Amino acid sequence: MNINKILEMAIQKDASDVHLVCGRKPTLRIARDLIQIEEMEQLKESDMYEIYDYFVRGNVEKDATFQEEKRLDLSFVYEETRLRVNISIADDIPIFTLRLIKNTLPNFSELGIPDVVRRMIYQPQGVILVTGKTNSGKTTTLNALINDVNKTTNKKILTLEKPVEFKHTSDKSLIIQKEVGRGRDVLNFRDGVKNSLREDCDILVIGEIRDKETMEAAIDMAESGHLVIGTLHTKSCAETIDRMINFYEVRDQASIKYLISSILKLVVSQRLIKGTGEGLVLLPEVMVVDNVIAGCIRKEKFSVSELEDAIQSSADKGNISLINALANLYVDNKITLEQAKAQIEEKNYEVLNRTIMQLKMKRTEY
Repeated sequence: MNINKILEMAIQKDASDVHLVCGRKPTLRIARDLIQIEEMEQLKESDMYEIYDYFVRGNVEKDATFQEEKRLDLSFVYEETRLRVNISIADDIPIFTLRLIKNTLPNFSELGIPDVVRRMIYQPQGVILVTGKTNSGKTTTLNALINDVNKTTNKKILTLEKPVEFKHTSDKSLIIQKEVGRGRDVLNFRDGVKNSLREDCDILVIGEIRDKETMEAAIDMAESGHLVIGTLHTKSCAETIDRMINFYEVRDQASIKYLISSILKLVVSQRLIKGTGEGLVLLPEVMVVDNVIAGCIRKEKFSVSELEDAIQSSADKGNISLINALANLYVDNKITLEQAKAQIEEKNYEVLNRTIMQLKMKRTEY
């Protein structure tokens, strides 16, 4: 079993992920497609345990975590490439999902991140959220934001990650990166956020907000005068607000709406979709929390559709709706009309077509 050969091929072919499953040939994910390495043999059960030993390296705590929880997340370095390794079980045999982390971060224009996002990270305090489904590029965006602050501003940045993916080197800022998990730097995100209040950081980066306790700790941090940047697994800006509200009991939701509307500064919801070229294109939805958006959040009956309409109608404040983002990508020839329509419901096709026409007319005028 030559795991090094698999990793070398993944790096050479610019794969984003590697899937190792018993009874299947090693499989690479390249620009969303799953491609088997045909010249390699199907993986046997003995191969899977050999791969397990390769990554765990006899670490007793990691092995104990896997035996108890039946899953394990860890970071690994192969030559100069960092990997995020997930080990789980299928049919009582270990299986592996490896995420390849780029050694260098692309800049904002290369990523396709709107400039309003970069500007908003220089807020002195508040909460900024980067959201999206798995494999939507949240971690890359998060690290690009950290990198920009690090190069331009004198701040202390504390990150909580599971696992640490991109390793930053302190430049104008001081960066402390902590790995979350048993046997790591901090036991869980909640404890890491609570302790950060005593660590004199200016910016706290939370790799994942997944429960009420972590959310409350993040809000406390923002209220105490810090900037908090975190991620949530939600598919739109409006759904993000809905998720935050529903962390709480109904009796507490009125007060939490006011709190969210006052401390939340920006939500970026992103997707990676196939474009007209060979690679993937970033599709960003951006919500800047101004007075109109804050008013929508505070309403007694929160409405996802009403918030989406507010985002769509206030582009002058820096907001970018999903429809507007798709229209921009289409007019820039980065996606086809069919690819754009695949991201929305059929009832919104007419709005998309109208937005595309308006955008073309505006650009013709200039």
